[in-house]
Amino acid sequence: MSLEDNLATTRAYADAWVKGDIAAVFALYHDDFTLHYFGESPLAGDHVGKAAAVATLGKVQQITNRKVVEVHDIMAGEDHSAILVHEHWDQGGRTLDVRRLLVFHLRDGMLFECWLYDDDQRAVDKFWSAAGA
Repeated sequence: MSLEDNLATTRAYADAWVKGDIAAVFALYHDDFTLHYFGESPLAGDHVGKAAAVATLGKVQQITNRKVVEVHDIMAGEDHSAILVHEHWDQGGRTLDVRRLLVFHLRDGMLFECWLYDDDQRAVDKFWSAAGA
């Protein structure tokens, strides 16, 4: 895929995410999509396959009620792309603002793999663990 194609796919993903169009978001995931969460929370690790990744993302949404505050930037190369985003989490009176870098590997014009880098991994682990993730 070209840089332009990867940028268009990643921009479509970001636009759908901001609009809350979950069906469009999931439609951009390859069937073999893998999600990599870092840290030491119960959600840390590799979630392999679209079904596993979507289930994990559902759990994340449930325990964070996350909202995109702003997409700061979208970048792309010939094999990878990235989104720099600011999210706000609010659950059970607890709140957290997180800046995240999502790095994607693309295959067949779709998002094939995602690594999530949080600006404060300890705060993310604490939030998720407190929520019983």
